[in-house]
Amino acid sequence: MNAIVIGGGLAGSQAAIYLADNNVKVKLYEMRPNKTTGAHTSSDFAEFVCSNSLGAQSVTSASGLLKEEARLLGSKLIEEAYNNRVPSGNSLSIDRWGFSKKITQIIENHPNIEIIREEITQLPKTPTIVATGPLTSDSLCSEIKKLTGEDNFHFFDAVAPIVKKETINFEKAFYASRWDKGNADFINCPLNKDEYENFYNILTTAEKIPLKSFEAKYFEGCMPIEVIASRGFDTLRFGPMKPVGLFDKRTREEHHKNYQFYAVVQLRQDDKQADLYNLVGFQTNLKWGEQKKLINSIPALENAQIVRYGVMHANTFINSPKILNKTLQTKFNPNLFFAGQITGVEGYSESIATGLFAGINMLRHLRGEKLLELEAKCMLGALLEYITFANHKAFQPINSNWGIVEKPQEVEKLKKKSKEEKGALLSNIALEYIKEIRNGYFC
Repeated sequence: MNAIVIGGGLAGSQAAIYLADNNVKVKLYEMRPNKTTGAHTSSDFAEFVCSNSLGAQSVTSASGLLKEEARLLGSKLIEEAYNNRVPSGNSLSIDRWGFSKKITQIIENHPNIEIIREEITQLPKTPTIVATGPLTSDSLCSEIKKLTGEDNFHFFDAVAPIVKKETINFEKAFYASRWDKGNADFINCPLNKDEYENFYNILTTAEKIPLKSFEAKYFEGCMPIEVIASRGFDTLRFGPMKPVGLFDKRTREEHHKNYQFYAVVQLRQDDKQADLYNLVGFQTNLKWGEQKKLINSIPALENAQIVRYGVMHANTFINSPKILNKTLQTKFNPNLFFAGQITGVEGYSESIATGLFAGINMLRHLRGEKLLELEAKCMLGALLEYITFANHKAFQPINSNWGIVEKPQEVEKLKKKSKEEKGALLSNIALEYIKEIRNGYFC
């Protein structure tokens, strides 16, 4: 059995490894480093280009449930994400470089994977998974558009800056988690009202890098900080700079027990050695000189050394409701599958999960077996249902969330229950269903 996987990101790497582990000879095409994307910094497989967080770990959260579903279905990338985790409170954050190096090593040493460092400009007629992600090349976009007869859509994604920990001023910064829940893994940089006003003025008058000629359609889950700020003076204080529940224990007794700071910038560990930290929620398209001025205006970061500036890039996704079945197989060509962010899922865990699912169904296609469909009672099934729902009025990318999951009557009756209790019930239903699917299809 033979298959082609186009794209060496999270979805493509997961699909290739799954197929290869099941004795399929895989040709994995990746255009880097011969052709770059503007966002990637290496030629490694499964590179994280934005945040290093895969979201919450708890299965009572939407993101945590999706990761557990993928793990149960055999995801190698989720396994390695846990092997490369770094302290991050209740979320799963990873050493992005260590993780990518490990996945690259697995792929390079796999006897069933042939790596081809070329750009694909025409889709093969043989069994193929397209997992080129949100940075699909213009040539391949044109080919997909020609084959599908549907226009692609575009939105912009943004990357947050990273600073060196040793250059943070810990006389002003402190470790804490919100409401002291979990481990105090985040570095917090507080601002008073005058400091926040100065920060806000710098941000709202800073020069931005010009966008491409077509209109930017921002994804709400990865909004540039300057766009958030443009919506009002206090918008940041109710978003990425929210101060509520964060306290510096050194001075907490001097302040009201429920409110200490006017605004807070949080930093999250970005590598296993804890040398690098990224600014949480600080995706930006400011010019680099402006970014430095802005970051150095933050108390505790006045001398911070920036090792990666924020960047912004165009993301591309197909009109999946018109193009894909719930199996991720295209409606017009049984040999062609899509996976990852190009399908309209947004997020690292979502990319991995759909890459795995495309790999599962490609294997079944090669074996001549019925393709697997998942019900919306599990998170992965709900994502697949959403991106292939034919009656969308305006299809846009989406993360895993409880709003798309099918809710049985016993959950609907829990109106007075907490989110955690509802999440626990929904996750139990989802995981039992996934275990049944796994045992029925794979055992």
